[in-house]
Amino acid sequence: MSTHSPPVRRLSDWDHDRLERLAETHGTPLYVLDVGRVQANYQRFANAFPDAHVMYAAKAHTGRAVLSALLEMGADIECAAAGELQRAIDAGADPNTLQYTAVNPPDGDLDYVVEIAEESPGLTITGGAGDTFDRLEERGYDGRVAIRINPGIGTGHHEKVATGRDAKFGIPYDDVPALADALRGRFDLVGLHAHMGSGVLQDDLDDHCRAIGKVADLARDIGDEDLAFVDFGGGFGVPYREDVAPLDMQAVGEKVRDAIGDLAAQTKLEPGRYVVADAECLLTEVNTVKQTPAAAVVGVDASLATLLRPAMFDSHHPIRNISAPDRKARPVSVGGPCCTSADVFATDRPVARPEREELLAIGNAGAYGYELANQFHSQPRPAEVAIEDGETRVVRRRETMTDVVRVEDEASE
Repeated sequence: MSTHSPPVRRLSDWDHDRLERLAETHGTPLYVLDVGRVQANYQRFANAFPDAHVMYAAKAHTGRAVLSALLEMGADIECAAAGELQRAIDAGADPNTLQYTAVNPPDGDLDYVVEIAEESPGLTITGGAGDTFDRLEERGYDGRVAIRINPGIGTGHHEKVATGRDAKFGIPYDDVPALADALRGRFDLVGLHAHMGSGVLQDDLDDHCRAIGKVADLARDIGDEDLAFVDFGGGFGVPYREDVAPLDMQAVGEKVRDAIGDLAAQTKLEPGRYVVADAECLLTEVNTVKQTPAAAVVGVDASLATLLRPAMFDSHHPIRNISAPDRKARPVSVGGPCCTSADVFATDRPVARPEREELLAIGNAGAYGYELANQFHSQPRPAEVAIEDGETRVVRRRETMTDVVRVEDEASE
């Protein structure tokens, strides 16, 4: 693990020569993961919350290289879907340490989780609807559960991630005490859970802590001495724009502790984005450069199928010309090969003037990057390589067209 752990890693901090060599060896588009940075980010967060139980929120990046590295550090894993549970177990997690936070879980997911819990009774299932607990009981489950609370306060970088005020997520705040009383006779109620939003930076921190305080107050109202934990979720962000300052996690830790106050139950936190966002970049090659009356257009081989966040959330990701970083910058629009205007990574963004066959890097691609990769336009998903202890290895091979059509070919056999 790297001993140098600045609070955020910019694209200029990556070894450009190494990135060029990786692109030459493995092709593009290519995700490049720095495992040491993942571990350093996790350690920095854990240091800021020494009395909390810190779990990694797997949905940010479920790659085995990430999960295994964090498990080696003693991190536990929080999973939002049955597939994430399976991936955590495959990476070496003890199922008794896992927490499953369901959102409208399909029947197959609940069947799978209950089956795991039969052999691993330490697993905790979090429900965000009364129906979820009824469905668990119908399956004969009476083990460890937590209630997901909707605090009515949402925070984060986009309205689509402000889960704390979205009715889809959690039990309405005022309904929790009655539900807690009802569940205690049916299950082993061990905790409360809330998640306010994602990508929280300084401007959102006061609202985030206000929501944390509401959840802590509710825990005390229903008897925090009878709970094993209160889970305040994650949501702490990293600056995607290079002129935005990163969070001072030690100061954040103090502010969160003040918001929680005295609590008999164990505090849990679930960083996801904070751990992995700046630990990965996406490499893409320029294939088209054209000047139009409206814009200078740079076409690349990555697309919204490779990195969906700009199209889905209008997210800003830094872009750097790795081949010629010192060349004079000019405003360009950078987009991929998909037949939609949404397939754009930047519009009128100053970038060192790209030329055909040069290599660009897109930063902060570790959180919800490969996780949201897809096969739109029948594009094979990219490869991913991991840098660890000075060595590089392929952790996800590049898909082929055979992979893209395999499920159809197998169905016709």
